[in-house]
Amino acid sequence: MPDREASREILFELTAVGGAVRVVAIDAATGIEVTIMGPTTAPRAALQRLAAQKLERRLAREGGTGRA
Repeated sequence: MPDREASREILFELTAVGGAVRVVAIDAATGIEVTIMGPTTAPRAALQRLAAQKLERRLAREGGTGRA
């Protein structure tokens, strides 16, 4: 799984919402996006990793690469 993540360009948008952080992960090739929420105390890398994993699951569910 790390090899697929390394070859895929993922864009992240992090927004503070009260005591939480909203993280949007967007696959650059397809435009498919997922959103997670986490505590502001969580490390940024951990939130991005979780969002990337959720995005990978979504892409796999929708047919793998799903190139647009």
